[in-house]
Amino acid sequence: MEVAGKKVLVFGLGKSGIGAGALLEKRGAAVILYDGNPNLDTEAVRRKVREGSSARIVAGAFPEELLDELDLVVLSPGVPTDLPVIERMRQAKIRIIGEIELAYLFGKGEILAITGTNGKTTTTSLLGEIIKNAYESAFVVGNIGNPYTEIVDETGDDSVIVAEMSSFQLESIDTFRPRVSAILNLTPDHLNRHHTMEAYIRAKMNITKNQTGDDFCILNYEDEVLCRFGEDPALAPRVLWFSSARPVENGMYLEDGHILYRRDGGVAETLCAVEELQLLGTHNYENVMAAAAMALAYGVPADTVRETVKAFRGVEHRIEFVAKKGGVAYYNDSKGTNPDAAIKAVQAMRRPTVLIGGGYDKQSDYREWIESFGGKVKQLVLLGETKEKIASQARACGFTDIVFADTFDGAVRTAARAAQPGDAVLLSPACASWDMFKSYEERGDKFKEIVNSL
Repeated sequence: MEVAGKKVLVFGLGKSGIGAGALLEKRGAAVILYDGNPNLDTEAVRRKVREGSSARIVAGAFPEELLDELDLVVLSPGVPTDLPVIERMRQAKIRIIGEIELAYLFGKGEILAITGTNGKTTTTSLLGEIIKNAYESAFVVGNIGNPYTEIVDETGDDSVIVAEMSSFQLESIDTFRPRVSAILNLTPDHLNRHHTMEAYIRAKMNITKNQTGDDFCILNYEDEVLCRFGEDPALAPRVLWFSSARPVENGMYLEDGHILYRRDGGVAETLCAVEELQLLGTHNYENVMAAAAMALAYGVPADTVRETVKAFRGVEHRIEFVAKKGGVAYYNDSKGTNPDAAIKAVQAMRRPTVLIGGGYDKQSDYREWIESFGGKVKQLVLLGETKEKIASQARACGFTDIVFADTFDGAVRTAARAAQPGDAVLLSPACASWDMFKSYEERGDKFKEIVNSL
């Protein structure tokens, strides 16, 4: 795609938008950086853009006169694709793509891409480690916090790019084609953005739309929607499964405490025993299977995969052990930003648990999370926008040991007082962090700071 001399609007000025603007300027485009927030600190944005940038920065109401001037619009992932101004851009016949698509058009090498509701970051991090151990030019990008656009100029024909893909990013791809894709699971999330579960699922499945019969797609056999999707004869890529509940003919599965791999119904080979892994919980065994299946499908030697998965220690903010204080173990699962992720964290606990939950409301239903407590959760400490909603659903499910907290610090200290030696305190909010923090990382870091000060 040629952008030299073209007028390009980058919509959304987070990290991805800044990266997209820099890439476009390097390619000779006249860049306008736009954000709908009228209170945006444009001087702070100016300090973040590349040195020597001549990009124009616009904030607040969209200047309608630009509709006659723009050649291309690049959307950051956080920008909903159904905004009225986006619809006016479509009517004006302006090409609209996402930041991931932009990077793909200018980048080199091959893509291994992962999506799903939960487990993306762990799976992406593990696959990234495997690929780095197998190839000299390897990159980990996307929703994991590293904009793809920022590494484009470092890629070559021999590069392998591991990309974590959110539904927001997948909404706006056009030609993006991974050599190996994976959809880990599908449970309700981001319905405030996608409005319906069907639209959310369509966005996730977009990851396969440009794949061919030369490519692979890794799917969870225990997810009913993905099972139907993978058995659809219209699906172009070759499917490999992973399952934590039964043997599969093609892919990875868990059996008698071991992870095994089989192709075309042949003899199964053992990858490792789960007791050799550093990770806790069946959901993490699924993440290991997905990453391993992707690597093996791409051609990474089995020994490299095996040694890497055994050495991998997990990711920050995902059932991360923080400290033991007074016989109480503290775990940071700030990345548990929806009920399904939070269920996995509860299931991984091996002690009576005081659970801290609540936060920004993504229009989730919390009853299945509460029903997963199963006698393991002894008290629920709630805070944030969702605390009343969660408490109401908890009482309806018969769980009544609930305490409200007005501040995050207060919630952690309340949980610490309720815990006895031999218990665990788990931060796994089942909600996003945006009502109190900029990100789940900031929330998790604050939790660790408080715990370490106890």
